[in-house]
Amino acid sequence: MVILSIIWGSSFILIKKALNGLTPFQIGGLRNVLTGIILLTFGYTSLKNIKKPQWKWIAISGFLGSFFPAFLFAIAETEIDSAITSILNSLVPLNTVLMGAAVFKITSTRRQLLGVIIGFIGTAVLIFRGSEINPNQNYLYAGFIILSTLMYAANVNIIKKHLQDVRPLTIAAGNYVFIVVPALIVLLFTDFFSATTFNSETIWTAILCVVILSVFGTALAKVLFNKLIQISTPVFATSVTYLMPIVALIWGLLDGEAFTPMQGLATLVILAGVYIANNRRT
Repeated sequence: MVILSIIWGSSFILIKKALNGLTPFQIGGLRNVLTGIILLTFGYTSLKNIKKPQWKWIAISGFLGSFFPAFLFAIAETEIDSAITSILNSLVPLNTVLMGAAVFKITSTRRQLLGVIIGFIGTAVLIFRGSEINPNQNYLYAGFIILSTLMYAANVNIIKKHLQDVRPLTIAAGNYVFIVVPALIVLLFTDFFSATTFNSETIWTAILCVVILSVFGTALAKVLFNKLIQISTPVFATSVTYLMPIVALIWGLLDGEAFTPMQGLATLVILAGVYIANNRRT
């Protein structure tokens, strides 16, 4: 969980830097294509272990957990700071609990629900303070992040309910059987391969950021996250999104983004929510 929080918490600043040389659709397309190449290279031989009824869930999981969010987060960060984007992502545990109970019939304990609520309060404070510090940012773009959190929540519940017996690497590689071609098509339509794109002075730095995102923030992180879902509860697994903002806020501070003592207090509230939600006592 800590490893994932560091990897994913660093992803938001990488997206921000990549936007200096690439468009949101180029970032999403390139990220998905590169990740697909990596995961299919290492996990292709394990695909034969996926049972026929599981393939539809693999496909749905891929689009909800990887394909669409890669574009939505990049679009959101054209208007919202990277740290605030990571904070909004903390809605995932709450959506996971609500969707798990309403759609997938996966129950959570009262302690887990209490922890999620406390963590959400901390997140709300962070969002409120962020809007005060950055009044010129268009917070309508927060809708792209909220939509992504709903997709992530659905993906977590799908893996827990329908893909529990499939190896994490197999799930990740199977996802990209369906993702990599649509991602390549999107990338082709963005004129990524044109001379104009590569004439930009910042293009290679941007591409390097996307490569790091693909290798660590998507390929490695997806395998680790799938494993975390299988060995724990959906709430525990998604609580990583409560730790990610701490890492993202540190990166944002180093990059000149604002941070206040109230945001520090809200971060402590988030950590308290994580502790309560993940305590084994019921």
